[in-house]
Amino acid sequence: MSQRVRPELGMVLLYGVLVTGAMITVFPFAWMLLTSFKPFHEIFSLSFLPAEPTLENYAQVLLHTDYVRWYANSLIVASATTASVLFWDSLVGYTLAKLRFPGRNIIFVLILSTLMIPTEMLIIPWFVTSSELGWVDTYWGIAFPGIMTGFGVFLMRQFFQTLPDDLLDAGRIDGITEFGLFWRIALPLVRPALSALGIFTFLGNWNAYLWPLIVIQSKAMRTLPVGFALFSGEAGSEWNLIMAAASMAIVPVLAVFALFQRQIIEGVVLTGVKG
Repeated sequence: MSQRVRPELGMVLLYGVLVTGAMITVFPFAWMLLTSFKPFHEIFSLSFLPAEPTLENYAQVLLHTDYVRWYANSLIVASATTASVLFWDSLVGYTLAKLRFPGRNIIFVLILSTLMIPTEMLIIPWFVTSSELGWVDTYWGIAFPGIMTGFGVFLMRQFFQTLPDDLLDAGRIDGITEFGLFWRIALPLVRPALSALGIFTFLGNWNAYLWPLIVIQSKAMRTLPVGFALFSGEAGSEWNLIMAAASMAIVPVLAVFALFQRQIIEGVVLTGVKG
């Protein structure tokens, strides 16, 4: 009897810990969402639910700020950098994994060494480059530091190395070009890695703050994190407006997680295994 009770007690404790952790994690987001529907005179009340729910906070944010433009800017930058990272990182990863040429390992080590450099140390070279090229306060200037990443090259190289060389040799005998082997044969076989890299790259660029804050100079080019941070300072104590703006900002993140939940989990597992 006691042996049957112990596993059940253990499961109850386990579920209790998981439910408690989930509630602690979800509570700030639930509080933010519910506060966004409260009128100003209710935001400091002890009631968790709004007594007089309203959409006025969302209307004020959308009508009196450039929120839609910030949204569009973030979407353009995050989408462009994600597409660039997927193409270039996979192409370089395939080259380093499947082609034999002098200096291949040295190039790989140099790419890996970029992972050791803190982002803050690269800000000045990035800004000088942007200034010389006339990219300050442009989409090019915001996006160019993220068009290719050392981590993405490393990840894709690890996956391409698992593909059998015989498969590619068969394609070479059939007369397929090297780029055709990469595009038509190798790339479809590493789709899980591409999904993981694309999701994490999009979320990272969507939430990027430091570099856009430095390279953006006009209101029209602000991305969502930069615009939201400056809006929070301007809004002062109007927490109902700030919560409405924050709630809209996390919609793409939640949408990406909802649509690609399985790929995100697989990506975390695969990157851990391959890394």
